[in-house]
Amino acid sequence: MRIEPADFDNAQILALLELHLAGMHETSPPESVFALDLTGLRHPDVALYALWDGDTLLGFGALKALGTDRGEVKSMRTHPAHLRKGVAARLLAHILAEAGARGYKSLSLETGTGPAFEAAVTLYLNHGFTEGGPFADYRENAFSRFYHKAL
Repeated sequence: MRIEPADFDNAQILALLELHLAGMHETSPPESVFALDLTGLRHPDVALYALWDGDTLLGFGALKALGTDRGEVKSMRTHPAHLRKGVAARLLAHILAEAGARGYKSLSLETGTGPAFEAAVTLYLNHGFTEGGPFADYRENAFSRFYHKAL
């Protein structure tokens, strides 16, 4: 297995991104969908990493720069065929390492509430994130939960 920067011309990346965005819209109120689309993921402040097993995409996750000393975990998604195989944990570990290599002092993230988000919350808690308040341009709302980790 290998993790590498995502190729936005790869059909598997585009298909998983489409699935990710559809899932976010199915499980979140419209005003609480903060998932990045292709344009957002192509922004210079965002790095999307893909986990591959040979030619098979297992999942992806992004790191967004929030200034020079902190970042945000974005767009974590495991391909449905590879759930509960440690894909998200490997991607999150890579994002944490990359944030450390960049000299970030902290990482934050926003996720939703409800059953569709419980596995993600468990992942973040298991990696040392703690629940806290909104950050960056996010605002407190009834659906979002915010997590933070000092590096």
